[in-house]
Amino acid sequence: SELIKPYLGSKYKLTEVPKSLIFYMSKHSGPVNEIQWCPVREQSHMLLSASMDKTIKVWDAVDTGCCLKTYSCHSCAVRAACWSSCGRRILSGGFDSMLHLTDVETGKQIFSSKNEFRISALKFHPTESNIFICGGFSPEVKAWDIRTSKLLRVYKAAVQQTLDILFLPEGREFLTSTDAVSRDSADRTIIAWDFQSAAKISNQIFHERYTCPSLTLHPKESMFVAQTNGNYMALFSAQRPYRINKKKRYEGHKVEGFAVGCEFSPDGTLLVTGSSDGKVFFYNYHTARIIRTLSAHKEACVSAIFHPVLPSLLATCDWAGEIKIWQ
Repeated sequence: SELIKPYLGSKYKLTEVPKSLIFYMSKHSGPVNEIQWCPVREQSHMLLSASMDKTIKVWDAVDTGCCLKTYSCHSCAVRAACWSSCGRRILSGGFDSMLHLTDVETGKQIFSSKNEFRISALKFHPTESNIFICGGFSPEVKAWDIRTSKLLRVYKAAVQQTLDILFLPEGREFLTSTDAVSRDSADRTIIAWDFQSAAKISNQIFHERYTCPSLTLHPKESMFVAQTNGNYMALFSAQRPYRINKKKRYEGHKVEGFAVGCEFSPDGTLLVTGSSDGKVFFYNYHTARIIRTLSAHKEACVSAIFHPVLPSLLATCDWAGEIKIWQ
């Protein structure tokens, strides 16, 4: 992309809140569950989307707003999808219990595996590009190696479902958020795992009686944020014992049972989240105050993500199947 080229050699500039709509992209016929910019900076004009309409799409979301490719390898809703670190493959998991690794160019499956459970969360290991973790409607979380198509490890939690997975820096540890909230206890809502040994490090991280549909890591500081169904985001240390910061709470948006995602801007100054009322909320990371809201969608906005290279370019998606690009 010619638009991205001038930014590739320079340092990321300060993020500003986008004000205007550039592209309105609506080729999905069902809710969009996930959007993700391509991690390869030179190819970061490409945006991946996964939808309840059983498809994955790749868009040119910087230059044209056009859909480049549609992949229809799943027979049910695609709940989770992510780019490989090389930007040439897409890993996806869905309610058909299938895992697929798809070649972006040819659309062929490099790896496919039938799982025993419906998949709702997938993450590649941050330093070992052939390894990924998947979770879903099961007490187990699994690590796979795509070179051998074999299961590497199983992480057993006494829960019903994994909602999200977050690797901590270097990938020696990771977190899972679960739906294990009972009336008398909120233990196990967020579990920390040792990646190599599959041992639980902690299940006493978050003590509120809310589930956490999404987790996100701060790009510069050793902190992470959990989106909660209590209509606020909680801030935690990303180092043991993963203490919550009781002074900061990012509240004002609505979650209301949707898997609303949250993310930091690449410079770490802003925390952005969708909202079940269709708005996007921008919080100052340091003060936890709302800087601005954007009336982005009519239906629930489940994801809002800043572009990794172009300052202030934002992609949003919603429960009506729409994707919008803002600047």
